[in-house]
This record gives sequence, structure tokens and C-alpha cells, in this order.
Amino acid sequence: MKIHSKNFCVQPGKEVKLEDWPTTVKHLFKSKEAYRERLAEHIEALSSLQQLHYASNRHALLLIFQGMDAAGKDGAIRHVMSGVNPQGCEVYSFKQPSAEELEHDFLWRATCRLPERGRIGIFNRSYYEDVLVLRVHPEILRSQGFMQETYEEKSFWQERYRSIVDLERHLYRNASRTVKIFLHLSKDEQRKRFLERVDTPGKNWKLSSADIHERKFWNHYRKAYEECLNATSTHHAPWYVVPADDKDNARLIVSQIVLDALTDLKMAYPKTTGKRRLELKAIRKLLTVHKG
Repeated sequence: MKIHSKNFCVQPGKEVKLEDWPTTVKHLFKSKEAYRERLAEHIEALSSLQQLHYASNRHALLLIFQGMDAAGKDGAIRHVMSGVNPQGCEVYSFKQPSAEELEHDFLWRATCRLPERGRIGIFNRSYYEDVLVLRVHPEILRSQGFMQETYEEKSFWQERYRSIVDLERHLYRNASRTVKIFLHLSKDEQRKRFLERVDTPGKNWKLSSADIHERKFWNHYRKAYEECLNATSTHHAPWYVVPADDKDNARLIVSQIVLDALTDLKMAYPKTTGKRRLELKAIRKLLTVHKG
């Protein structure tokens, strides 16, 4: 089955209700072996495109992964990007901000990690946490010095959305492309994955009581995501809502989204100039004459 990444794209200006977006879709493969073969094909294609991306050195690509706890962000990044040359790709995971980071605006710590031209940057969570986690837990803002009457105003969050959109538009104008992926997990599937982490010794470290506490705010997070997707999915930096209940399906969809993003850059290897050809001829002559 052909994967059309546009089917998962949030169209700018169209209201998002996550209940209308599926957390699972029909299998995109007939068997586990077929899945592995298809993912391998995607990874091989990504490897070739990443090499071209690095060589052309014209654009930067930023991939942002967001989702509820246990949505599969780490696994998607690990599997999909497994064939990419580490020299051309950097992954950053954004946890609780440090004291230094809190002394700057909320975008600062992420902008310090933006990818260079020719490279792929991957954010496992991102500056979007500041309109998601803080939207659900605004009391954190009080500990950061914000007055309660400030963040209780709807305009406070609208201005944060505007700051994000302005940043991503600025990046677009300066040859950076931003692709944002929301791994859309159901509450029941999250429960199953949490139980698996309890029952599997090798996965115990992935679960904490804080994860269970946050699960109580599921509906609040859902609303925060809806408002965020509505406000920040744009033509130059679209959001993709990827059904995440089936990890294999999700990884195939994510890999197709990344493939399409790289293909859309319309890259080409640098052309060899006449001067460069003369230099290469001289090098060939040296290598031919002096074989030692």
C-alpha cells in the first residue's frame, strides 16, 4: 500500500479535533517480513538523500517529534534514522530546563541546537513543551517568575504561538525546513505500554510514578495539543498527525514523511567547474606518475 504523507498533514487554518484523527490505520504491510523489507528500503533511500543533502549544503532540515508519554518517539527516531550517517545528523532530547535556560526566553535553548546547512536536526520534544506541559501545568510559570494574571490571559498563549510561527517562518526564509510529527497515541494503548514497562525488567527504567501522575491530565494534554496544532501548522512548517498505536505502521509513515521532506528540497550534487576539473586532472596525473 502506497503511503501518502499528505493524508496525515494538518492543513493550515483547518480546525483540529483529535477525536477525528485515528490512532491506528490498516496495516501498511502484509507480514512482519514485508514490514522489515519496506522499512529497509525507506532507510536506504533516506541514507542516499541524506548524503546528497550533506553534499549540496543548501538547506537544513529540522524534525520535531512530540507525543504523549510512550507514544514511541525514541523508537521512531532510532529505527527510521538508523541508516543516516551520524556526521550529518544530531538528536537532542529536551528535558526539564536548566537554571541557565530559564534565564532566557522559552525559545533560546532550542535555537542554540538548530541544525546547520547540510545537516538534519532531530528534536525529541522541543520548544513546543512550553505551550503543552506549561499549558497543562501553568503553576510552573509562577515558579519562573510569571504573574498568575499574566498567564491566565488567553493572549499569553496566543503570543507564544505567534513567537513559534515567526521563528519557523524565519528559518524557512533562511533555507531551513521544519517538519513536525505528532505521534497520536490512544489512552488505552498508553496503558498497555506502561504495563509492559512494569512487566519487562529491561523496560522498568522507562516508567516512573510521574508518568502515571501525568496520565491523569490526559484530556488537558489533548486539548493543549489541539490548540497547538491549530495555531502552529503552517505551509512552511506543517504538523503531521501520525497514528501511533501500531509502532511498525507509525515508523513506515514517519520514514515516508522524512523522505518526502528531503525530496522536496530538490537537491543536486555541486557542479564541477572548469577550474576544478583542471585541478582533478593534475591530481590524477600525480597519482598516475607517483604510484608510491
